[in-house]
Amino acid sequence: MAARRSRGEGGVHYSESRRRWIATAQVGFLPNGKRIVKTGAGKTKTEAKAKLKELLRNREDGIQATFRTTVAAAVEDWLEFGLSGRSERTVTTCRILAEKHIIPDLGARKLHQLTAEDVDRWLKGKSSDLSRSTLQRLLSILRRAVTRQVARDRLRRNVALHCEVPHGRAGRPSKALSLDQATAVLKAVEGTEMEAYVTVSLLTVARTEELRALTWSHLDLEGIPDAEPPRPPSIQVWRSVRRRGRHQDPHVAPHPPAPGPGGGLPPPPPRRPERLA
Repeated sequence: MAARRSRGEGGVHYSESRRRWIATAQVGFLPNGKRIVKTGAGKTKTEAKAKLKELLRNREDGIQATFRTTVAAAVEDWLEFGLSGRSERTVTTCRILAEKHIIPDLGARKLHQLTAEDVDRWLKGKSSDLSRSTLQRLLSILRRAVTRQVARDRLRRNVALHCEVPHGRAGRPSKALSLDQATAVLKAVEGTEMEAYVTVSLLTVARTEELRALTWSHLDLEGIPDAEPPRPPSIQVWRSVRRRGRHQDPHVAPHPPAPGPGGGLPPPPPRRPERLA
């Protein structure tokens, strides 16, 4: 006769209605005192015992995993709760990518059964139709969705972190100016009122709509060479078109400098050059 399991070790029984062996284990308690019972099913008793061992192991490690959670459920959870504070455009883009590429292909997969090989094969299959940048965004969404489950003790590890982005479909030709084209533009505006504007636009990463908002009080043409460390000449970009005023170039300040003595804008430079060269 088989020995009875001790308390807390769970159990295995056969369900006639489901025609499966069922593993059951108590993994904790709810705030109201009710027990949290996790189950796992297998076609054979051996499979059910393996599920029971995994349930008990997760309980010892503090993992509140469930065998029913799918990749689609994890992605939907991240789309609903993991994008707070993001712009509406970012949320819409992430949802479109998830609903068009991730959920149809990987959504039915049980989250605890997802492997790095599954993700690699999925990315390789997408590489013939999507660019590398789109593949990077897809993998980023999947990684963040799975990381959210790991952070909430619903999963042991994130297999998507071990996957690399393949080379995708070739993108469109670059629209950037060549050296000869940029030189021709500079020569065309030489000596005109647009020379300073075009020169700064080409030689910095500041956006043209940001440069159009500049005044002379936003420019420091001399810097402070005797400071420690020396401060080079700089441009203060006051009106960034990016949300929350962040700018992609660390050398272009996204926020205005400190107010002057009168509490308003800082005083203009002592001299006003005719043209910014």
